[in-house]
Amino acid sequence: MFSFLKKKTEASGSDAAPAWHPNFRNFKELPDTKTVRTAFFVNGAAMALVSALLLWFAYQEYQIRELRREIADWQSQIDRDRPGSEQAVALFKKFQAEEGRVEEINAFVTSTPVVSDLLIEVGRGLPRFIAIDGFDLRSTGMRLVASVHGTPDAASGHASEYLAQLRGQEALKRWFEDAALLNVNRNPQTGQLTVEYFLKSKATTPKTGKK
Repeated sequence: MFSFLKKKTEASGSDAAPAWHPNFRNFKELPDTKTVRTAFFVNGAAMALVSALLLWFAYQEYQIRELRREIADWQSQIDRDRPGSEQAVALFKKFQAEEGRVEEINAFVTSTPVVSDLLIEVGRGLPRFIAIDGFDLRSTGMRLVASVHGTPDAASGHASEYLAQLRGQEALKRWFEDAALLNVNRNPQTGQLTVEYFLKSKATTPKTGKK
């Protein structure tokens, strides 16, 4: 019985140890058993990059087309509104011209004194030896005709004194910048001097509309 157990043990030990044999396999000639190769990942990455570039170019082309469409819409709107805009510009220029004329007339009217106020100021400083015979108010100034009482020599002096008074009268300086003696004649009927003065209006610069 002991010998039987011994044989069984030896038999089991011989089964556990594999038998040695030489390895004659040539790995270079064996078929490739790798399921996924590295070239697959490289090709996949390249295809993904190309696809991304194509999508980017397509999106850029889409944006360019949308921009061109918007530009075309804006241009059509500009072409549609151009006649009205040109008409408005022409009307505005015409309005500027008319505004300039109106302001020029307004400047002249406001610069021209009221006749009643002017006569009051002239009469306020009128000496007793001067009598006003007439006046003529123009855009360039006022022509004043007066008679001077007194002897010929005294009348000539009174005429010069009144000229100096007209030049220095502050109330008249609002409208006139200078006074001059135009004519001095003796009236044969009355024997008095007839004197003509001219008061020059202040220069006014007409306002024009803004460009």
